[in-house]
Formats: sequence, structure tokens, C-alpha cells
Amino acid sequence: MAVAWLYLLRAITYHLYALLFFGYWAPIWRKVIITRTNSVLAASVFDPNLKAEKRHKRQADKANYKRNKTNLNCLRMAANSLSKKREDYLEWCEYFMAVAFLAAQRSKDPNSQVGACIVNSENKIVGIGYNGMPNGCHDDVLPWARTAEDRLDTKYPYVCHAELNAIMNKNTADVKGCTMYVALFPCNECAKLVIQAGIKEVIFMSDKYHDSPDMKAARHMFDLAGIKYTKFIPKHRKIVIDFDSINSSGPSPKPL
Repeated sequence: MAVAWLYLLRAITYHLYALLFFGYWAPIWRKVIITRTNSVLAASVFDPNLKAEKRHKRQADKANYKRNKTNLNCLRMAANSLSKKREDYLEWCEYFMAVAFLAAQRSKDPNSQVGACIVNSENKIVGIGYNGMPNGCHDDVLPWARTAEDRLDTKYPYVCHAELNAIMNKNTADVKGCTMYVALFPCNECAKLVIQAGIKEVIFMSDKYHDSPDMKAARHMFDLAGIKYTKFIPKHRKIVIDFDSINSSGPSPKPL
């Protein structure tokens, strides 16, 4: 029994010593830790390298924030632009004249490539044509020259103009009351066909042979027949056809 009391007394003594020891040294260690922390903070304040590093970090964070904000605004603008209808689409008149110019690319004439497009009152295309040799007449046999000693060695006695082919290629019973879009003002022979077909208006891009007798005769016949003829004023200098644009998720190329 005495031994048990002895062990108990020893344990109590150890605990008292521990409490006295840590109670004395704890405030001192706390002061040491605080002093060291303050020293580090003070060193960071007065150290120029640490100040420069912090300044660069703040500048980098600011630049990243601005860049991220700009990217976010760009994404928002792109999302808004793709959620609304396009405003730079082709108007009807530019579309039909572009079709005429596209048809002209089918012509094998080395000097003049002309296309024509006939449109009804519902803005539907009813006829397309371009200048070329008659059906069944091989274009490797007939001449394409503009000048020669013998007129039969030029293209003029043989070639069919775009206006003629557009009228003949019509996909309706007739083209009465329609409008013809053509790259070049019709000659006197094509003017006769336009009048006889009942076309009410001719919209042309170029009138470079304005003073020639054939063009004067064409205008005179149009005036007598009440056919309106108007020079086309394009809003865009060029329209680009990009076959790869269909594979992209963005908008089609804009007219230039």
C-alpha cells in the first residue's frame, strides 16, 4: 500500500514540474515565434528583390485579368452574333447578277465571258445562259477570233449570246414580265429577242460599247417597246465563293 502511494506521489510531482516548466517557457517561445515572423515580414518590406517580385506578380495578375476579360467579351460577342440573323447577306439584285457572272465562267470564249439570268416576279430564276457556240457545233472546230480578213473566220457569225441562251434555256412556258440580269448591255439582235420574249426589264453591269451602232439600235428598240433598262450599281466590289467555308462553324466569307 505504501508503494502505491509512493508511485502516485511521484506522478503528481512530475505533472507539477511539467506544468511549471511549460507555464514558464510557453510565453517566451511565443515571443520568439512572433519576433521571427515580424522579422520575416520586415525583411520582405525592406528587401527590394521581394518588393519587385511582388510588383511583377501584381502586374501579371492584372494583365491576366484584362486578357481573360477581353477573351470573355469576344466569346460573348461571337455567341451573340451567331444567335441573330446575318445582316451581310446578299440582296436579291446582287444575288441574281452574281449568278449571271457565275454562269459566264462556263463560257469558252477567250475574249468575252458573258452570262445572263432571267428572274420572274417571285424572285425565282427561270433561265440562265452564257455565250457559246450552238448545240451540236463543236467549239474546237468553229473559230473564236475577233478579227480576220474573212468574217467567216471570226466568232461573230456563229456564237450565241448569253441572252439568247438564257431565253432558250427557260424552265417555264414563257418569260413574259420577267427581268433579265446580264453582264453586258444587249446588242441589237439580243434586244429583238428580249422584246419578243416579253421581258419587261434589263439590268446590265457594263455598257462599254455604248456608242456603237448596234447598242444605239438596241436602246432605240427598247425605248419604242417600253422595255426598262437599268445599269446595275453593286454594293460590293467582289463576292468570294469559298468551298471550304461549309466545313467551318463560323459565318461565310463576307462580300468585299
